[in-house]
Amino acid sequence: MSASSPVSPKARLAVAHLLAQLLERLERSPQPVAAGQYRSVVRHLAEEFEDLQSHQGLSALLDAYPAAAELYENLNYGHAGLCRSPLERALQAEMQARQLIHRMKSGPAAAR
Repeated sequence: MSASSPVSPKARLAVAHLLAQLLERLERSPQPVAAGQYRSVVRHLAEEFEDLQSHQGLSALLDAYPAAAELYENLNYGHAGLCRSPLERALQAEMQARQLIHRMKSGPAAAR
């Protein structure tokens, strides 16, 4: 009986590429996609991202697959903010969120 060997970073990156390609196809599918299938791909890709945090090939993967980049950014938002979004777009999103929060705090009439 042999012990399982750890998966190499290069193999993990290859798996992440395949999952990112699949996520892109699901995101752009003209046909409805099963929620369970979508969640499964996202969960597996998120697991690969955890193991590839410092891998030099991760940036190229994220540049090539916008849906994967958005997932990565959402997963890391708590400590990195909109780390992969262009600064202007990130700033605009933050300003819109602040305005909406202010309107919601001001009451129902201001939220309209």
